[in-house]
Amino acid sequence: MAVTNATIRAVNDLTARWAGASEGGTVFSAAGVWPLLAFLADGAGGAARGELAEAVGMPAEEAAGAARELLAATGGMRGLDSALGLWTKRFVELREEWEAGLPAAAHGVLTGDLDADQEALDAWAAKRTGGAIGRMPVTLGPDSSLVLATALTLRTDWEVPFQGDLVPWCGQDRAGLSRTDSDLDGVAVARTAVGAVTEARVRGTDGVDVHLLLGDEELTPGQVLGTGVDILAGAVPAVPGSRLPLGAVGPGLRIGTVRTERPEPPSLTLSTVEFTLAADHDLLAHPGLFGLTTASDRAPGHFPGISPAPLALAEGRQSATATFGAQGFRAAAVTAYVMDWMGWEPEPKHESKRGCADFDRPFGFLAVHRETRLVLAAGWVTDPGPHREDDL
Repeated sequence: MAVTNATIRAVNDLTARWAGASEGGTVFSAAGVWPLLAFLADGAGGAARGELAEAVGMPAEEAAGAARELLAATGGMRGLDSALGLWTKRFVELREEWEAGLPAAAHGVLTGDLDADQEALDAWAAKRTGGAIGRMPVTLGPDSSLVLATALTLRTDWEVPFQGDLVPWCGQDRAGLSRTDSDLDGVAVARTAVGAVTEARVRGTDGVDVHLLLGDEELTPGQVLGTGVDILAGAVPAVPGSRLPLGAVGPGLRIGTVRTERPEPPSLTLSTVEFTLAADHDLLAHPGLFGLTTASDRAPGHFPGISPAPLALAEGRQSATATFGAQGFRAAAVTAYVMDWMGWEPEPKHESKRGCADFDRPFGFLAVHRETRLVLAAGWVTDPGPHREDDL
């Protein structure tokens, strides 16, 4: 099943807004949050429905269908696994129309035994991420009666691997990576009203690329990552390396020439750092970002389309991790929302053009499905791994 351009743009827009609200080194996946918000929008009413529709970027009545298409499409992408899970206590009656819109076999049961239920949810998260994330990011309480979650894992190997190297990073030596290949257009420069961003695209073998983004030093992470999203959408033009002039042409990027004994194609040397990032996000700490201002006020009745039960949104969290290494890129995210029961308590020589791009200070990245340009994971690198003697 194909995912529409409107859905891709909506998910990527959420990526850009989330980046704008982020601080410091982090990793997150709007692709893991967006389907949950879409299903919540479909079942919400009143002001909560309007806020969620604005957050997902489409009318609430269209959101669940778009979420189903997104989950089906991501499930069929090479190098990517995704899943959705729903767990409810037995006395929670779901609206048939809403439950029917979820993927088949998504519905599980909360028994009321907190330890057993938490263990089952943690096992689901670990299984769906291949152990990258060992537990569900939310913690069940006595009133927890509904859990809605997604899991996403991404794996890709580089078409052109990197070699271990020693690279400078903010005045210190760090474990670095470098490679040279003939794709000078693997780098591009975008200029915006607030500054310039250099984009280096690292191609994976299975249709997933990682876009490294280095901005002018005065730019914020949100501005750099937002520019990356705009480049994907074609909203901001990026000049490819083969069309750039000689000299210092963008942040960290210089284009020059070298004299060789025989004709050689243009080349690009890319230097960066190894990094592993892990982050936990409280999605209710920024309710406006996710359209949850009204829905997170702990009052029941905001989701009449999900259940007639007195359910209130109690918790929303995401755990995410990403590793960029010499051979490839790995990322995983588990996202979950919990609803509590708020009513009665139920039962229990030639001149060859050559570019050099040095990502030697904090930079952003976008992991992108090449064909659809859907951003699957994003982050900001501030503290890469230390240099180890056995790396060289």
